[in-house]
Amino acid sequence: MIRQEILDEELLAQLENVEQDGMTVFIAADGMFRGAFYNGTRMINQMRAQHNLGILETMILGQAALCTALMIQTMKGREHLTFRYDTNGPAAGFSVEADSSGYVRGYIFQDKIPIDHEITNWDLTDFFGYGTVTITRDIEGQKEPHTGTTEIRFRNIAKDLAWHFAKSEQINTAFNTGIQFDKKGRVVGAGGLFMQALPAMGGVTPDGAPLSNSASASSEHDELIERAELAFGSAPSLGQWFSEGGKRDALIKNLFREFEPKIVLERDIIFDCPCSAQGFAQSIKNLGKTEVQDILENDKDPLEVSCKNCGSIYKIPKSMLM
Repeated sequence: MIRQEILDEELLAQLENVEQDGMTVFIAADGMFRGAFYNGTRMINQMRAQHNLGILETMILGQAALCTALMIQTMKGREHLTFRYDTNGPAAGFSVEADSSGYVRGYIFQDKIPIDHEITNWDLTDFFGYGTVTITRDIEGQKEPHTGTTEIRFRNIAKDLAWHFAKSEQINTAFNTGIQFDKKGRVVGAGGLFMQALPAMGGVTPDGAPLSNSASASSEHDELIERAELAFGSAPSLGQWFSEGGKRDALIKNLFREFEPKIVLERDIIFDCPCSAQGFAQSIKNLGKTEVQDILENDKDPLEVSCKNCGSIYKIPKSMLM
């Protein structure tokens, strides 16, 4: 990837007061829940710079990127995931990828979303129609990727993704994202929160006491999920939280204190892309002798190739194709 430098000195000064990007992974209620809290402020700013996005486009692709980053901690071993949102609304949708190594990349289908009315709030349902949510997991060692598709039900990225997990994977899951802009439209805070209820273990209560029967176990588990949902829903604006100097561990401990959360992992997640001039040159060479010969004879030198996932533009001399 050709990394675009962020040159806005006022923005850079504001970011000095924001906690460094990173994901905190935790468990709660003796492992009955797992969760992750991600500060992606700099990641969203880098994504915006790579694609040269406006405010609305940054909000939509930013929410998608934060959700995708949160799904990294659901991966098993070496895995690559793609989150697609195909809608018949003005925004059209997006495709965002994440890799278990810790990078996120992606693009919005409509990089200049048509607007026919004044935007007075950040309810994005007007820009999403109905369509599909698709998650594709490419897992090392498996011959074919696993793909699950559900309908867009809420026209809300986080809610539709949670619905997908409930329908496609039968797991109670919640996502929350927030992006804070300053008065000049700069991203000064961006974060995402994830929580997932693991299947009932059966036989014990959250404090380890034995249950008399499986019906009691199910009842205890359902009640615990309801309380966790209330706690999750009381989270503050995550973008604002980080823009005002909030820390990840402080919010986790305060928000889920009744479930005694335990932090198990800290990791870096960044906006990055493995594309390169050499990679694109090899892809062109793989087109076949006839097509490559046509390019060598008729196209300009150097060739100009753009990566849709990160916006990088490569100039590839024809000599790389010989």
